[in-house]
Amino acid sequence: MDLELLQSRLSAMAGAPVLVVGDVMVDRFVYGSVGRVSAEAPVPVLARARESIMLGAAGNVARNIAVLGGSPTLIGVLGEDHAAAEGRALVGDTTSAHLIADPDRATTTKTRFVSAGQQLLRVDEETVRPVSGSVEAMLSERVSLAAGGARALLLSDYGKGVVTPAVIEACLAAAKATGAPLIVDSKARHFGHYGEADLVKPNASELAYATGLPTGSDAEIETALAAALAASPCRAILVTRSADGMSLAVRGRPVRHFRRPPPEVFDTAGAGDTVLAALGLALAGGAPLEDAVEIALLASSVVVEKAGVAAVSADELLEAELAAHREPTEAKIVTREGMVRKIARWRARGLRVGFTNGCFDILHPGHVAYLTQARSWCDRLIVGLNTDASVSRAKGPERPVNPLEARALVLAGLSCVDLVTAFDEDTPANLIAAARPDLLVKGGDYSADSIVGADQVRGWGGEVRIAAFVEGHSTTATLAKAMRH
Repeated sequence: MDLELLQSRLSAMAGAPVLVVGDVMVDRFVYGSVGRVSAEAPVPVLARARESIMLGAAGNVARNIAVLGGSPTLIGVLGEDHAAAEGRALVGDTTSAHLIADPDRATTTKTRFVSAGQQLLRVDEETVRPVSGSVEAMLSERVSLAAGGARALLLSDYGKGVVTPAVIEACLAAAKATGAPLIVDSKARHFGHYGEADLVKPNASELAYATGLPTGSDAEIETALAAALAASPCRAILVTRSADGMSLAVRGRPVRHFRRPPPEVFDTAGAGDTVLAALGLALAGGAPLEDAVEIALLASSVVVEKAGVAAVSADELLEAELAAHREPTEAKIVTREGMVRKIARWRARGLRVGFTNGCFDILHPGHVAYLTQARSWCDRLIVGLNTDASVSRAKGPERPVNPLEARALVLAGLSCVDLVTAFDEDTPANLIAAARPDLLVKGGDYSADSIVGADQVRGWGGEVRIAAFVEGHSTTATLAKAMRH
């Protein structure tokens, strides 16, 4: 997507009011480490380290809208249990919520147990039956009252019982009265009962389930979309297809396929919520449908690189699109703030982060050997690179030989280097404090006591290691030899 256009669309999305209606869940993640198998049964024993909790389903859609800069209003149902109290506390100040208490149902809760970035088990607590009586009437009434200022209506149907025919009818009536588009994220077998919704958004397996048709190739997707439109009065269907992007069928038009370079997928939990949020908010900001789909696809490519049920910000979308316009090598060169964001994603995936630093004025075999060894000790390696001014202060006015941009590009071109970040100070102490690496590495011509940041890293439980020194290679010796010739 054109960067200037994306920035314009994101600016228009800021503050746009969006109404979100549907099933609300509480997503809990229990993180720990597995070091042994139980003596009672052949199952891993998880040593619990920490826990995180967040709203899921319609609640996660509202959270994504808020993080993207929109103004969401959330309507849903919770039980009258401890999970309901947790859910209400999670709403926060950025979302207006009308969460109706139903004493006859449990709050839908998903608890995931995670070790080393992998889910070991998920435990669900839920009541799966349609709401009725006074609860259904209150839902319909709240939709009618809250839809007045909304520029988009989003219906999140996870099949837990909130999205009944009466609630759908209230949403359709509100959309007609306000002119706001109604977008439905559906897990249902049939799309027909959503009436003349502006768009229904299944994934490929849900489209296959709804039509009984295969959805593997573009041609199969087009056939299934045609069948789904024929069986439903909705105006358009957008199918999400994981690494194959998204495909949009608008009644009376050819199917259009949207793709991006496949992201580094870590966790798809909640990705559909992010797509619904970005799509709805973009439409609320006045974007044409095709641009809204591009923004939703961009948002999904960012969120699947995160752990757990996550959200994405407008800044992250701009950063990701900027990286997509750059060569892969250039994309490794980031600001200090970009480094911190990237490390947070790596850490959430349980990856071990290493850090080293230097001038790297003239890259020689000794550098490559020590960087390769450093990378073998961690999952991701960051190189802190002295700016030109910093090099001159340390090495003298005749240095560096190569400017910062050239040095950064050469380092980023190495497969053993994952990120390059410049620092202008005389030492990398502040950069190390920002990165908080698990591993700090320097070349073999250093002693452990002389490494800047060693005490810091050990202080938060990290490790300091010295890479093997390669005899006969140094920048000073290389320059001296060049001068002789």
